[in-house]
Amino acid sequence: MFLSNYQNEFIISGIVIISLLIIRFISHFTITKIAKKNGINDARIRLMRRYVTVTLFLIAMIIEAFVFGAQFKDLAVLFSSIFAILGIALFAIWSILSNVTSGIIMFFNFPYKVGDKINIHDKDFPIEAIIEDIRAFQLHLRLDNGDLVTYPNNLMLQKAVTLVKKDAIGHDN
Repeated sequence: MFLSNYQNEFIISGIVIISLLIIRFISHFTITKIAKKNGINDARIRLMRRYVTVTLFLIAMIIEAFVFGAQFKDLAVLFSSIFAILGIALFAIWSILSNVTSGIIMFFNFPYKVGDKINIHDKDFPIEAIIEDIRAFQLHLRLDNGDLVTYPNNLMLQKAVTLVKKDAIGHDN
């Protein structure tokens, strides 16, 4: 009885899920191809893939809600409540969101790689260091004296940066 009542919805759900899985596969393949071409490390590739998967999952949930009969006004009330709460929360942690967004931008368009020695032209705290790791929120930079500095991704996009030496620690890109 249940299956016969919702037979069309299950067929549409199957089509939606298969379509989104194909889109996910193509996206992951494209991200990997772009990353390998630009010498980006595997940790950053996995991070971008995770962002794509979460986004596609949220899209699938919205589509499925409509397939099973949710009305736009019902979802509008739900999303306006969620966005009000998220808006307040994100305003409190906007720098984290800024760093994640910068990390995504840096994944696709960042001229420096792990192992490169760079000079960050900051008037208050100039840094000359080797990029040890590029993460979702910050870069790990190793100073000449051995100290580890974490530098926020959003500042990396705001400051002038000079490449001092390509792959200063001898990694294969």
